[in-house]
Amino acid sequence: MKKIFPYTLFLIFFLLSCGQNNGQLPTTDMVNIPATADKGLDKDDLPDMKFEEEIFDFGTITQGEKVTHDFKFENTGEKNLIIANAYADCGCTVPEVPKKPIPSGDRNIIRVSFDSDRITGMITKQITILTNCIPNKRVIKIKANIFVPQTKNPVKP
Repeated sequence: MKKIFPYTLFLIFFLLSCGQNNGQLPTTDMVNIPATADKGLDKDDLPDMKFEEEIFDFGTITQGEKVTHDFKFENTGEKNLIIANAYADCGCTVPEVPKKPIPSGDRNIIRVSFDSDRITGMITKQITILTNCIPNKRVIKIKANIFVPQTKNPVKP
C-alpha cells in the first residue's frame, strides 16, 4: 500500500495538469464539433477548406535563394474555420497561417517560405495543416529544382 501512494499521487497530478492551454493559440481539441453518439456527425455543419492549388512548383532556383508562395484557400463550410497549427517536414520550409478563425465564405492564405541554402537538386516539401475540418489534416506541397552555379576558376598566366 505504501508503494502505491506515490504513484497514485503522481497520476492525479499528471491528470490535473493535462488540458491546460496556458493562453496559447486555439487547438482543434478546443473546437466544438456537433456530434453525439446517437445522432452522428453532419459534415454540412462543419467548416471546409478548399485550396486553389495544393502543389506549387517554384521551377529552377539558385541554391541559397529564399522564395515564398501564398496558398490561397476558402472556407466553403458553414462554421468558422480554425487552423490550429501548420508544420513542414524540415526546417528549411516555414508556413505562416492565419491566427483568427476564418468565417464561412471568407478567403485567406497560408504563406510558405523556403530557404534553399545547402540544398541541391529536385525537392518536394510537405506542409501539414491541422484544422477543425473533417478530415482535420490537410497537406500542401512545394517543389523546386535547386541549381548550384559553378564558380569559374581564374586561369593563371
